[in-house]
Parts: sequence; C-alpha cells; structure tokens
Amino acid sequence: MAHMAGSEDEFKLIDQSLSGDPEAYAALVNQHQKMIRAVTFRMTGSLDDAEELAQDAFLRAYQQLDSFNGGSKFSTWVCKIAINLSLDWRRRESRRGSIHSQWASDTISERNPGGEFPDELSRRVQAALDRLPAKQRAAIVLTVYESQSHAEAAKSLGCTEATISWRVFAARRKLKKLLRDLPHEEP
Repeated sequence: MAHMAGSEDEFKLIDQSLSGDPEAYAALVNQHQKMIRAVTFRMTGSLDDAEELAQDAFLRAYQQLDSFNGGSKFSTWVCKIAINLSLDWRRRESRRGSIHSQWASDTISERNPGGEFPDELSRRVQAALDRLPAKQRAAIVLTVYESQSHAEAAKSLGCTEATISWRVFAARRKLKKLLRDLPHEEP
C-alpha cells in the first residue's frame, strides 16, 4: 500500500482492519463517524436518513478497504463514498418532494418548542441547502461545513478544483438570495 496522505496511526488501523481485526476498523469508524454523519445530514436534511447513509458509507468503505491506496486521507475517501451514497439517495427521493426536509424542521421544532433564534436559523439554512442542486450542496457541505480545501473536495466528488470553485460560487450566490431576509445582528 502506497501511504501518502493519512497519518501513520490511520494506516496502521487500516492494515490491521485488512488483516481481519474488527476493533481496528471500529476505531477508524469512531474517529470519523461524527464528520460523516454531519455530511450525510447536510446532504439529506433528515436525521434518520443521515444515520442510515453514514452506516452504509462505513460498510461500503469496509467492503472496499483493499482498494484504498493512501492517495488521500481515509476521511476524504470515506467522505467521497458518503457523498456518492447521498447523491444516489437524493435522486431516489426527489420524487417525494420536501417530505424529509419537513420532517427535519418538525424535529427541530419539537426539540425546541420555544423557537429560539439559533434553531430557527439552523432550520432556515438547512431548508436553503435543500433547495440547492445536489452537486452544489455537496460542494458547500464539504468546503464550508467540513472545512475541506477545494482540492480535497474535488477528490471527494471526483471532479476538478475548478468545478468545485464554480459550484461553491454558484451555491453561495443562490444561498445569499434564499437567505437575504435573515435578520443581521448589529455590532
């Protein structure tokens, strides 16, 4: 295995996983599950679907672990799997309209019946994200929420940095329009 991008501990865990050590793979999952769940939630707007897609991503990564060549960080590689699963999910679910985003906003409301501003803001931002085309949403999720560079996001999505830059630019322009009526705090 040509190790280039990840940490030595990460590659040790990968090698142990490939040798059949389930605890080593569990350690990899524990290190990255919060990030992968956040990515899948931002892509779906549904807590249940996000959890299921995150589990599917780690299962698929385990099944394909022998194809991981170390050309990127393990987190980038699993993130690419999660994004692709989420994009597939969006295509399958598109005919059902806004059911999932409605469920997510209802869930947020139930957990915070007082409707405090941070949860309302979070709901509005998620609703705006849900209105972006899937590939633009993926670019924003990776570069803004997961703080990936455009180069890392390009690897995750299997496209060029220029494509990522364009998708982020277009997504930010659309989000600005969708969220223009949000109140702004004065300093």
